[in-house]
Amino acid sequence: MVNCKDTRKDFPMLDGKTLMHGKPLIYFDNGATTLKPQCVIDAVCEYLSSYSGNAHRGDYDLSHQVDVAYEEAREVVQHFIHAKRKEEVVFTSGATDSLNLIANGYAKTHLKAGDEILLNVAEHASNTLPWFDVAEETGAVVKYIELDEEGRMTLENVKKAVTENTKKVARCFYALEQDRADKKRYPAVNPIDSYSKYIEYPEYAHSKGIIVVADGAQSVPHIVTDVVRDDVDFLAFSGHKMCGPTGVGVLYGKYELLEKTKPTRFGGGSNSRYNSCGLVTLKEPPYKFEAGTPHIEGVIGLGAAVKYLQSIGMDNIRQRELELRHYAIEKMSQLDNVTVYNPNSEGAIAFNIKDVFAQDAASLFNTYGIAVRAGEHCAKILDEFLKVRTTCRVSFYFYNTEEEIDQFIEACKKGDDFLDAFFG
Repeated sequence: MVNCKDTRKDFPMLDGKTLMHGKPLIYFDNGATTLKPQCVIDAVCEYLSSYSGNAHRGDYDLSHQVDVAYEEAREVVQHFIHAKRKEEVVFTSGATDSLNLIANGYAKTHLKAGDEILLNVAEHASNTLPWFDVAEETGAVVKYIELDEEGRMTLENVKKAVTENTKKVARCFYALEQDRADKKRYPAVNPIDSYSKYIEYPEYAHSKGIIVVADGAQSVPHIVTDVVRDDVDFLAFSGHKMCGPTGVGVLYGKYELLEKTKPTRFGGGSNSRYNSCGLVTLKEPPYKFEAGTPHIEGVIGLGAAVKYLQSIGMDNIRQRELELRHYAIEKMSQLDNVTVYNPNSEGAIAFNIKDVFAQDAASLFNTYGIAVRAGEHCAKILDEFLKVRTTCRVSFYFYNTEEEIDQFIEACKKGDDFLDAFFG
């Protein structure tokens, strides 16, 4: 169980001194990025102030200290996602970078004209646009897995998308979001039996020879992740959505696939040797993908963030988030001026105040010190399915409270008179 009172003390921005419009911050935009605990801040500061050397570059004590801290973080991440070996963990700049590396480094070298890439309309732009580019360059075809009436992806619809032609193609990529935080935008699976259902997707895909790519940006921070159990081929996620620094993320790949993946950046640290004739011998994974000076403080901070989440317990985090969501939905359902689009899902809540433009509503919440997200949320194709272009979104993390939700509800009640509230 999460002791919210004690946990909030770990986050400097929740001490009441961070203000918006003169009011203590209520942070409900955790799906975009999370706040940082003091232990992560301290880990980054300790590196910058005490042993700020380069990694993998020196034969002196300071550089060795950096190497140890950097590789320790890789092992921490390995155990966190239950990978078989640390060499399956590649540090990137974030989930977007990881997905682009898969698309450009593996898909473009393995797909040909007529091969298929399976997506669904709820995908984030980072798990859509790279595949459009792959299709354009290789001649592969992008196909969409249908969503059900509630906007969820089902195993049955996955099976429908896999045709006889799909079975016959040389390669097929299946870019799948995991159990996402916002089921309106990311409706991966039924929340009741989410992971048992999710596991069926890769199992079925692999039976057809399909490579499974999972965007875990909104799942890894919230639930137990086990890449072996789930049998995904590639997994991408970001550090800043799980209490870590910005600018650092992870690409997990089965080692045999990483061996076949071409780096998209070349430079110092990625090669064993090369000569003037252009003969290059690359290092083995993951180091062939980490050319140049890495984001050392980011990696160290990510390692500290993972340790922090583990100390709380991912099952405890998920349970606390479910409690907060249930409480918020119960309160919001009593408001006549609020439309909730995904009341029976998990994670973030997508909603609108009736007759109020989403960005205007977000500005209203801002005047009460409440940070919410508004817009299309980087899932522009989903508009064609939902028939709603923009929404507001609140996304909780384990440090949020019922009292904060109560204040949010009171602000929602002001929505009918939002102009008076905003300019008053």
